[in-house]
This record gives sequence, C-alpha cells and structure tokens, in this order.
Amino acid sequence: MAKKKLTAIVKIQIPAGKATPAPPVGTALGPHGVAIMDFVKAYNAATESQVGTIIPVEISIFEDRTFTFILKTPPTPVLLRQKAGLDKGSQTPGKAVVGSVTESDIEEVAKIKMPDLNAFDLEAAKQQVRGTARSMGLVVK
Repeated sequence: MAKKKLTAIVKIQIPAGKATPAPPVGTALGPHGVAIMDFVKAYNAATESQVGTIIPVEISIFEDRTFTFILKTPPTPVLLRQKAGLDKGSQTPGKAVVGSVTESDIEEVAKIKMPDLNAFDLEAAKQQVRGTARSMGLVVK
C-alpha cells in the first residue's frame, strides 16, 4: 500500500467539544477540500471529556482530501487562568497584578504541558510556566 502524500498541515485552537463548521474551522479547512463536518464530528467526539477548555489541534491533510489530527495540550495561559480563577490576564503585565498562583499550581500546569514543551526536565518546564504567569500579570506564591 502506497503512502498518502501530505498536502497541508493546519493548526487551530478550538473549544473542546464545541467545534462547528463556522470559522475558524470552516475557513481553515475549506480551501483544502476537507469534509468539514467529518472533522467537526471526530474532534467533538475526541474532546467531549474536556469541554470548557481550548484544545489546539494539528490537522494533517492528504492529497486525496482525507485527514488525520493530533490533539495538543491546552495553552499555558488558559491553564493558568483556570488555576487563578480569572477571565483574562493583565492589560499591563509587569505593572498591574491581576491574581496569583501557587508553586503547586505551577507544577501541575508544567506536568500537563510537559509533552508539548521543549524542556528536558520538570524544573525547566516550571520555569517556562512561571515566565508565562509573569507575562500575564500573575504572581507566583
């Protein structure tokens, strides 16, 4: 059996379990001729347990208009906002503090994000998460 030829890789962030054919899904997949409803149904089925968070997805589109997709971990700012109980980060990071997270929250987020980060160990991953928290106007206690 011959390998399928890859024509495009599309990366989008969609709320888990709530994908619709409307933008951003339709505008991202439409030009490639992919059956949008097939993707929407498959994505919603794969993410139904994580409803409420944003899940990035990497869609590989092949020459015969078939696709496969890989789910990534939620973005670090989304996880930090959930831990801090905030709707959004600071308008002026570095000046205004909007909330705080504990060191254990940082460790939990780092463990969740570890597969997608370019860190060799947990301590390096925690440093990356601390930096994201700082740039959002969060204080680590």
